[in-house]
Amino acid sequence: MVEDEVDDSEVDQWEEFPVVLQQKSMEYSIKSKRSSRARYSYGIIFLITNLIAWFVRDYGERVLPVLQYSKACGDEGSECSHTMGVLRVSLGCFIFFLVMFLTTCFTSKLYDVRNVWHSGWWILKFLMLITFTVIPFFVPSDYVQLYGEFARVGAGVFLILQLISVIEFITWWNNYWMPDERKKQSSCSLGLFMSTVCYIASICGIVVMYVLYASKTSCILNIFFISWTAILLVVMMAVSLHSKVNRGLLSSGIMASYVVFLCWSAIRSEPATQKCSPQQQNSGHGGWITVIGFLIGICAIVMATFSTGIDSQTFQFRKDKVQSEDDVPYKYGFFHLVFSLGAMYFAMLFISWNLDGLPRKWSIDVGWASTWVKIVNEWFAATIYLWKLILPVVRQTKVMDHEETEEELDSTTSV
Repeated sequence: MVEDEVDDSEVDQWEEFPVVLQQKSMEYSIKSKRSSRARYSYGIIFLITNLIAWFVRDYGERVLPVLQYSKACGDEGSECSHTMGVLRVSLGCFIFFLVMFLTTCFTSKLYDVRNVWHSGWWILKFLMLITFTVIPFFVPSDYVQLYGEFARVGAGVFLILQLISVIEFITWWNNYWMPDERKKQSSCSLGLFMSTVCYIASICGIVVMYVLYASKTSCILNIFFISWTAILLVVMMAVSLHSKVNRGLLSSGIMASYVVFLCWSAIRSEPATQKCSPQQQNSGHGGWITVIGFLIGICAIVMATFSTGIDSQTFQFRKDKVQSEDDVPYKYGFFHLVFSLGAMYFAMLFISWNLDGLPRKWSIDVGWASTWVKIVNEWFAATIYLWKLILPVVRQTKVMDHEETEEELDSTTSV
């Protein structure tokens, strides 16, 4: 009888075991969904901070008379508006996401306490955000200026991370649509269609930029920018189609569209005082066009930060790790680190990378500093892409040379 009771208890335990597993699996699924939704909340926080920075820059001096009573803001609060106001809001946003980075980095499992902190406690985090946004307005301007110098570096790091993320996405898309015996012919045809569309769009973009922004022979700089972009398109296509590289037209076509967009964005950032500036040509009918362009620019900043923040897999050293059900859906530390760098990036865009200038109302990223940052960004993007195409060939050549050297040594030894 005792043996029968023992056997029955063991059977009951084995029957309950799948139920426990199902409960844990459901619990992990709920936590994972909550964590995935949390990143959109952080994106909204980042958007709100961008709007606050714009409001302080353009209207803070009029609407916020309380700034006049802060010693750190100087007379009439002039040192807490315009450029310095943007830097102060950016500093608060940077501190908030830096704290989130320090408190969530190396979180790997959903049952970790830090996962609850990342996905919840929104009232406390909202109070933290308000506190960190207000404190910089009581910090002396010299320290805020120092943060501005540091923000230039952080914004540059953000641009590099964004470039790598974009190029990795282009590479993944190219590999997905590459001709493969296991894939249907329709997929290959769609990939060819997409590459054709990208190249047609790129060529049309080059022509339109020549017509609109380089129609005069005196517009030498614009002619140089557009011509060099066209040369980059040809070089990327030639390298991609080379027999040793053989990466097809899709990746180079998408990259060509991206490079043309960067060139167009750089020319659009030229100051309105220049005779070849598109800002001067459109000054007669600004109004709603300016407002819509401004709002699109803010949304682009948020989307660029958000997409780079969730793309932590691109920057992992080990990409062969198997994802288990209790793992976090994305790297929290990297996510918040990118947003902290994004805080520096939006500050530079709002002040046009110039710490001493006076930004124009309803403008983002306008000025010669912004133009050259985007042009260098374009050239750097093309360089990284070409290096990614050439690197496998270089590695293969080194391996072949090493094998030939070993064969020669073996033959010499045997003789």
